[in-house]
Amino acid sequence: MSVLIEAAGEKRNGDCDIEAVRNDWTRAEAEALYDLPFSDLVFRAQTVHRARFDPNYVETASLLSIKTGGCPEDCGYCSQSAHYDTGLKATRLMDKADVVATAQRAKEAGAERFCMAAAWRNPKERDLDQVCEMVSAVKGLGMETCVTLGMLTPAQAARLHDAGLDFYNHNVDSSAEFYEQIITTRTLQDRIDTLSHVREAGIKVCCGGIIGMGERVADRLGMLVLLANLPAHPESVPINLWNEVKGVPVNATAERPDSIAVARLVAVARIMMPQSVVRLSAGRQYMTDELQALCFLAGANSIFIGDVLLTTRNPQRDRDADLLDRLGISSNLDQAKQAVPVDS
Repeated sequence: MSVLIEAAGEKRNGDCDIEAVRNDWTRAEAEALYDLPFSDLVFRAQTVHRARFDPNYVETASLLSIKTGGCPEDCGYCSQSAHYDTGLKATRLMDKADVVATAQRAKEAGAERFCMAAAWRNPKERDLDQVCEMVSAVKGLGMETCVTLGMLTPAQAARLHDAGLDFYNHNVDSSAEFYEQIITTRTLQDRIDTLSHVREAGIKVCCGGIIGMGERVADRLGMLVLLANLPAHPESVPINLWNEVKGVPVNATAERPDSIAVARLVAVARIMMPQSVVRLSAGRQYMTDELQALCFLAGANSIFIGDVLLTTRNPQRDRDADLLDRLGISSNLDQAKQAVPVDS
């Protein structure tokens, strides 16, 4: 094979050159990748993907809102912000027993990782006590654990690590330029500081962003450059399509990207962060089976399962299982299916 792929002024042999892990990407390089002929871009992403992952395996995770609504942040896309009338009723932190029972059901349905989300700017110490107990209990089920609780201090990150936490999710949301248009109560640097505290505590990072809020393609690529140039790439990179939410400012600017644009972004993420798991996260209910298949081909290798993600819809488990089966992609859903007894 003698395919030559040229990007950012450098020729690479698509047959043997595999992207090295870099932390010095430029916006121009990201744009050059994104603008490649589609077949060349996907070929390059698939080559990188196959060098580090099983191309026919998709990771499955489940997400639960353990404390919903009433958040003091003014994120312009979020149904849980107290700044907007979205019709969502705020709730208190769930009981540990209910969280663990939900995690057990998620495991039986095929989830490998259980993610717990609380709508806070930052956790209070008494709340963190309860979350640490939840983490330890879910870890005891044999699942990977992840939480997203807002900003953390170094001491709080250390406590979560000691409780057995595997991943901390804290998205950067968008590029530095577009970020300022959608959030004013928390700076991008605040988010980066929390990511640093998490890293220093020995917890893996789950960090991505949202597309379809009215940002430019340059902003989406700027977000990927920001992530790829962190001191260490996030172990998980969720790509979220903005979910339609009534009553939030983003409604005025939102425009869902077309399918090819989504697949291109996934491919660029795979090339720039070759060792990261790239997850198709929120908004998957808007994606056709064909688009999801294209994203898997471009290097996505993780999905959330379950009918609901926090406060928005998600494809049903049976639809996911059927799609992966038709594509010949294995997942933990296969094992869960085999474990379900068949009535005689």
